[in-house]
Amino acid sequence: MLVGVPKEIKNHEYRVGLTPSSVNELVKRGHQVLVEAEAGAAIDFTDEQYVAAGAEIAVMAADIFSRADMIIKVKEPQARECKMLREGQILYTYLHLAPDPVQTELLVKSGATCVAYETVTDNQGSLPLLAPMSEVAGRMSVQAGAHHLEKAQGGRGVLLGGVPGVAPAKVLVIGGGVVGENAAAMAVGMGADVTILDRSISRLRELDAKYEGRARCVYSTNTAVERYALEADLIIGAVLIPGAAAPRLLSRELIKRMQKGSVLVDVAIDQGGCFETSVATTHENPTYIVDDVVHYCVANMPGGVARTATMALNNATLPYALALADDPISALFRDKNLQNGLNVHKGKVTYKAVADALGYPYVAADEALKA
Repeated sequence: MLVGVPKEIKNHEYRVGLTPSSVNELVKRGHQVLVEAEAGAAIDFTDEQYVAAGAEIAVMAADIFSRADMIIKVKEPQARECKMLREGQILYTYLHLAPDPVQTELLVKSGATCVAYETVTDNQGSLPLLAPMSEVAGRMSVQAGAHHLEKAQGGRGVLLGGVPGVAPAKVLVIGGGVVGENAAAMAVGMGADVTILDRSISRLRELDAKYEGRARCVYSTNTAVERYALEADLIIGAVLIPGAAAPRLLSRELIKRMQKGSVLVDVAIDQGGCFETSVATTHENPTYIVDDVVHYCVANMPGGVARTATMALNNATLPYALALADDPISALFRDKNLQNGLNVHKGKVTYKAVADALGYPYVAADEALKA
């Protein structure tokens, strides 16, 4: 199979779909790889390294899309990329379709087979291709939040860990999954006063045992959300419903009552955001202020640490890339976990949460593949 790796074109996105090491794995399996010139240059993966790994370099993205049997990316294809996709071609990348009707319509029209990293599962029901970026985003969320709590950034002027004689900042993490656990780890490590809210008692037990009293673990109710939000300096939105739009956990009215200069970091913004006032931002312009509350809603947070993020992502995505390259339809039939990643196939929406969110008829993935 000819595998294509275009350069990412989303604002301040420096990650790349395949590292030279991953290219070499594909080449040694008998596949060809076509990489757009300077696709990884921003994070010190040079064209020379890709050539040494066995890739061919293409000057333009159009060459990649016109020639490749499978496109491997990081972020969802932008409109002009969607229009270059074709029937029979495989797209393997993050998609986050539920809050994005425009992208969904373009992918449906393309006829391509679109496999979303974020809905591939494992035998435990976890999301192994989302996990590494959730780990990165969770850790970055506290780093970004601490920075924007500084007065010069619009924040309250509070040091996350405090100093002797001055109390630390209060950090509320809503959601105890991979993002929330990593956010809490960073906040606890920086000496903050940390509260984690979640609705899974078993998860709260796990986190309570892990942090040994250094973070309070509280069952999430509307009352608890309101109580801890109103006293928080920094709130991390870390909820996820696989493939679906994120639930709105903080209302505009509640945000109006929060402390002036407090900071919201919405890690769920890829799925539409979990705060009512959330609007996607970029690394170029990461924040805005609503009712004196700083909002950080960067939709590709891990792109800020693109080299680390690319390597972590490739560690997770490569085995599935190899399986798809070897025999895509057989791989999707044989591996139900990979099949769960199939969101669009030959004009059909094959992921129920996306179909429900956007009003498309739902066609089960195995039925779409048979057809």
